Amino acid sequence: MELYFLRHGIAAQRSNWDGDDSDRPLTEQGRQETARVAGFIAKLGPALDAIVTSPYTRARQTAEIVAQHLNMQNGIVIEPRLAPGFDGEDLAKVLKAFPDARALMFVGHEPDFTETVYGLVGGRIVLKKGGMAYVQLADASLKKATLVWLVQPALLGL
Repeated sequence: MELYFLRHGIAAQRSNWDGDDSDRPLTEQGRQETARVAGFIAKLGPALDAIVTSPYTRARQTAEIVAQHLNMQNGIVIEPRLAPGFDGEDLAKVLKAFPDARALMFVGHEPDFTETVYGLVGGRIVLKKGGMAYVQLADASLKKATLVWLVQPALLGL
């Protein structure tokens, strides 16, 4: 199984945001950079079964931009477990909801994705906003996984 972990794009600063943290949206820069990352993802052409996203606004917006580039507007699944606090146990539960999936993209938050990928592959990574890690699972046990690649927005000139 192929798993793509995409961190949401640049969002409004927490210190400048009066509302609930879950409602912080992407900034204009965040939208533009996410669109460029989504264009890169589209060129890769992953055959995703679904884009599974945190319910937080900034993650949903990121997922929507990617879905547009992949013509998957109906392929977005909002998953409360991907809200901040997501971990390997949550990943296992989410994967059970997609028993026949071959490739899933998760859109969420840090440090959750760094820690989850570390738990899968045994190596530390850092996901910048808009960064993505591609992990291949050997089986459903989540015990054998390989980090295939890690793309940071800076590599795309962002």
